[in-house]
Amino acid sequence: MAPSQHDNLFMEFIRSRGRAFRYAFSGWWFVIRTQRNAWIHALVSVLVIMVSFWLKITCLEWALIILAIAIVWIAEFLNTALEAVVDLASNHEQHELARVGKDVGAAAVLIAALASVLIGLLVLCPPLWARIIVWFY
Repeated sequence: MAPSQHDNLFMEFIRSRGRAFRYAFSGWWFVIRTQRNAWIHALVSVLVIMVSFWLKITCLEWALIILAIAIVWIAEFLNTALEAVVDLASNHEQHELARVGKDVGAAAVLIAALASVLIGLLVLCPPLWARIIVWFY
């Protein structure tokens, strides 16, 4: 393969990755712009990250916190995508299966959020309690 062909393939690969990132960020921005719960997730995510830095949690605890935050965001993004596809397919008509699809998607977000709250409590409560208790002694 001639060097120019190799360069062209490489540049096309780079351009296609750039487009893929633009599409992903466009989807991210759509969720942030249109989903009220995404703002709640964002606020809680930032708060948990700030508290985690303050508590100086371990690398393993960071891994759990990051995973918990990511699972909630992934569920929210997939739920938003599911809602968009259901709306497109059902033409905004009331259909029992469309309602079921949306409800199940919302339930997935709820399960992810509840699991994340549990993980957050298990990881952050012990060191937080240790910091707070010193103020009273």
